[in-house]
Amino acid sequence: MDAPDPFESSPDDTHAEMMRATYDALRKHGYSDLTIQRIGDEFPKSKSLIYQHYDGKDDLLVTFLEFLLERFKADVPTEGFDDAHEHVQVLVEHSLPESLEPEHAQFTTVMTELRAQAAHDDAYREQFTRTDRFFREHIADIVRTGIDQGVFREVDPERTAAFVATTLHGAQTQRVTTEGDEPTAAARRELSEYVRSHLLADDNQQ
Repeated sequence: MDAPDPFESSPDDTHAEMMRATYDALRKHGYSDLTIQRIGDEFPKSKSLIYQHYDGKDDLLVTFLEFLLERFKADVPTEGFDDAHEHVQVLVEHSLPESLEPEHAQFTTVMTELRAQAAHDDAYREQFTRTDRFFREHIADIVRTGIDQGVFREVDPERTAAFVATTLHGAQTQRVTTEGDEPTAAARRELSEYVRSHLLADDNQQ
């Protein structure tokens, strides 16, 4: 998820300010130590407005997660590609850059913490399921386009998309939960090799 500043183009209104305050509090305190009070400390307006809109921390966080995931979906490179192979390469580089700027690392950490809550919270699971489905379908569409262009072999687009998406998500999570970038670099190399050996049609092999 390559969105170090998910609020860059958000409107300057009360809802957006609450979402930014939630994001800033999560970055500072993490999920386990997050409270409405700490979110309120980051909110430029009266804390009472938060209680007027939300019943508690988790109610607010589900809305925040939906807000953040919509920003993620808008940030995924989807247009301006004439060649499906190039599109896949850009998507991998976008999802697994060689290095993470501090803001990007914090964003990925926040998303990883929230994803962990989906293991036991249906509302979180629903949000991530919807976004993961979007990501897989987007990759599958790229594969279909590549097949139509004669760039890719006649593979199963859904199975291919599931493999690529799962590899990207796993590498992103590992990157912010372990030390060192080598596993991420290895994932990039292996995905590139997978595209070359399993996706590219013989006429497009380099």
